[in-house]
Amino acid sequence: MNALSEAGNRIRSTTVLAVQHNGQVALGADGQATLNNTIAKNNVKKVRPLQEGKVLCAFAGSTADAFTLIERFDAKLSSYPGQMRRAAIELAKDWRTDRYLRRLEAMMVAADKDGLLIVSGTGDVLEPENGIAAIGSGAMYAQSAALALKKFAPHLSAEEMVREALTIAADICIYTNHNLTIHTLKP
Repeated sequence: MNALSEAGNRIRSTTVLAVQHNGQVALGADGQATLNNTIAKNNVKKVRPLQEGKVLCAFAGSTADAFTLIERFDAKLSSYPGQMRRAAIELAKDWRTDRYLRRLEAMMVAADKDGLLIVSGTGDVLEPENGIAAIGSGAMYAQSAALALKKFAPHLSAEEMVREALTIAADICIYTNHNLTIHTLKP
């Protein structure tokens, strides 16, 4: 347990959403980091392009922990070029078995041209069936909005769906703001 947890303060942050739609992939996140009931920062960049922009990654949870995971994921991607799923599984194995990594408090969404993954510290590597991956405080709001957009507004691009769904989540979730960062992968 870290000092913030022991003090009763929890860093909460974020809504991350990825949508795969009509051959496009978009991954976005809000910019808010919250410390207990105070906004600590409103312009955190939580989406990172990796492997020369071929893979997108975003995080929710403790920022330092998330950066550790992203660095390790990037190293796994370098070990398994063009194999995002394999790299994510290898990261999840390390995360689950390494004493240091097990203590990290973060989750990741990773995306490439072939799909989306949610990676957690419990060893899970989940590939959503519906082409929508969401993590963080406002995940269920963003996911619900994205599901509705896919069903009722299929003419929208993946990027437009991510922008609209994150905006809806920010309107509802107090741990999510309207300062959005969205990256896309072109087919």
